[in-house]
This record gives sequence, C-alpha cells and structure tokens, in this order.
Amino acid sequence: MTSLSPSTKKPPLIPYQWEIIIWLFLAYMMNQADRQVFNVVLPLIERDLGLTDVQIGLIGSALILTMAIVFPIAGYVGDRFSRSIIIVLSLAMWSIATTLSGFAVGVASFIIIRSVAAGVGEAMYIPAAVAFIGEHHVKSRSFALGIHQSALYVGTIGGGFMAGWIGGMFGWQSSFFVFGGFGVLLAVVMHFRMKRSYPVRAVPSGEQPAITTVLKTLVKIRTAIVFSLVLGGGTFVSMGYLTWMPTYLHNHFGLSLASAGFFSVFYNQIFAFVGVMLGGKFSDKVAQRHPRFRLVLGGVSLLLGIPFLHFMGASQNLTVVYVALGGFGLCRGLFDSNIYASLFDVVPRKFHATAAGLMVAFSFIVGSLAPVALGAMKQSGDLGGGLSSLAWAYLLGGLALLFAAWRFFPREYIKQAPVAEDIAVH
Repeated sequence: MTSLSPSTKKPPLIPYQWEIIIWLFLAYMMNQADRQVFNVVLPLIERDLGLTDVQIGLIGSALILTMAIVFPIAGYVGDRFSRSIIIVLSLAMWSIATTLSGFAVGVASFIIIRSVAAGVGEAMYIPAAVAFIGEHHVKSRSFALGIHQSALYVGTIGGGFMAGWIGGMFGWQSSFFVFGGFGVLLAVVMHFRMKRSYPVRAVPSGEQPAITTVLKTLVKIRTAIVFSLVLGGGTFVSMGYLTWMPTYLHNHFGLSLASAGFFSVFYNQIFAFVGVMLGGKFSDKVAQRHPRFRLVLGGVSLLLGIPFLHFMGASQNLTVVYVALGGFGLCRGLFDSNIYASLFDVVPRKFHATAAGLMVAFSFIVGSLAPVALGAMKQSGDLGGGLSSLAWAYLLGGLALLFAAWRFFPREYIKQAPVAEDIAVH
C-alpha cells in the first residue's frame, strides 16, 4: 500500500491553532477550579481546624503573593524554552499540590503546600500559555485569548459548585483529592498529545535577548505600565470577591455551603463569559481599523462596573445582589477579553511571555492584599462594606485606561504580522 506524502495528507479536523485552544481551555479551567476549591470549602476548613478569618485570608494572600514572585521568572523562561512543555509541567505541579492540600492540618501546612507549591505551578502556566496563543493568533488574537480566558469562568462555576457539594457530603479534604487527581490525569493526556504531535518553538532562533535588554525595553512602554497598574486593581477586586463572596452569602443570607459556592460565582461568571466572548470577537474586528479600541473598551467596561460592585455588598435584597453580580461579571468579561491582546499590541513579539509575566506578577502582588484586607473587615463585622469598596479600584482603573488610550498608545502601537506555524509531526 502506498503511503500518502506529506503534501497529500488530509488536513486535520481541527486546525492546530484552534486545537491548542481546546487543550489550554481545559488546563486553565482546572487552574481556576482548583483555586476555587479552597474558597468554597473555606467555612468547613475554618471550623474543622479552628482558624481565624485573618488566618484564612493570610493563606489566600500567600498563594497570590507566591504567584506574583514567580511570574517574572515564568515569563522569562516562557520566552526561552518550549512553552508546551512548561504548560504541561505546571499543570501537573499545581494538581499534585491541590491533592496534597487535602492533608493540610493548619496555617503553616496550607501555606507550604497550597500557597507555595500550587502557587509556583499556577504561575508558570499563565505567561507561557498566553504567549503560546498569541504566537498562533494575530487577527483572531482577542477572540482566541477570550476563549482561553472564558475557562476561568467555567472552572470557577464548576469548581465552586462541585467543591461545595463534595465538601458537604464527604468533607473538605475530598474536594482537594478529586480536583487534584483530575488535573494530574489531564496533564498526562496533554503531555502525550502536545509534546509528541506538535512541538512548537517558543521563539525564533537568535531572538533570545538578555534580561537587561528586556527590562530596558519594557520600562519605556508607558501603555504597558499603565495597563499593569490597572490590572493590579482589577486583580485586587477579583481576588477579594472570589475569596469572600461565598462566605458572605453563606453567613449574611443563610445559603447552604453548596448554594453559596454556586451562586457566588454563577451569575457573575455566566455574564463574564458572555462579555469576554463578545468583547474578544468584536475587538478583533474593530481593532483592525482602530487599534486603540481594545484599551477604550477596557476603560469603559471598568467604569460601567462601578455601580454593580457597590450593590454587590451594599444591598440587603438577595435578588439585587445576584443582578449586581451578573452586571459586574459582564463588565469584567469585556475587560478580560483584551488583557493580553492589549499588552501584545505595544510589546515586541519576542518579549511577549516576559511582559505577560511581569504584568501579571505586579497585578498579583496588589491582588494578594485583598483576601487578608477583606478578612480583617469581616472580622470587624463589615464584610459587605468591604465588598462594596472594591468599586474604587474600577473607577481609578477605568480613567487610567482611557487616558493611556489617547495619550500613550498611538505612539507605541506595533502592527504585527502572523507567524507561520512551525509544526513537526512525529
């Protein structure tokens, strides 16, 4: 039988540039689901181990701070080594750490296992993944990154509900075992699929500059600096909301643990999914003619989210709270759809992973303050006021983005051409 030559082989059912989106969607979904497990079973951990609100907040803050420290390293590594291998190894690492979290017995063990081990694994993933997507998508960049970002919402909803149900039925330890085990299994499957079939070079040969060159280039890009500051405020809002909203609904409105875990994220993430898909698809079309549109959309979205954030913690009516969560989610999704696409518009391609790592690192340093800050407000009896005060971050961020769109972006925009895929099938 005569074999087909490479030129006569049937094209794949799913083009590689979209197949990688499927795998990365699943990986990022597990990333967020694993992170949400702790937030949902938090009341069970608190009662079982006798931890205070500030101690619980400290565990969450330690995770975020660890990720912030590792992100710059992850970005630098992501511009120099195979991104597909980094992605698989990071998924395996945080999944193993999630599994081991079920054996934690106090603050110290939670910080070491969950915050440090899981934090390093999760931090290594983001820069490599978004740069990997950006490498294969230019005209469809916002849409592709938006699909990847939507995994955050799916993982948060599914993880929140399942972790609450499993924790209520079998104990909080079981939630960590189930989600961690599934993540390890996914890492094994992705290892054989991505590494064997589609090894893609991280950067073209000869384009691996020294770290000093990278930093000197990035600090001159004022649009990227402003966007990093704004993302820091947005991450502060997201971390504070995700950590304490389940507890707020459970304590303030009397919802069961499973219901609080589900409804704290359901309306928010569903509308965020709508926002990120609409924002990504629409931005790709408009940005071809008006490149600054991505920044303008982000700024307007943050400003529109202000009233929703306020009523999220200020209303005594549960229906109003749900509406506020949905509105906040829609605005957040529109903003999220252009996070990395906006950054890549002003940063040279060979620095994408490093720039993403530095930007997210800063945002997580700022965001790491939210769980413990809101934990202190809860301990003083005003968790609702703390949730409402998150609106200030959106006000400042929205104004800053609009200023950068008109003042800095026009001079710093880089028009990029698509990169041909470098695929070797074994």
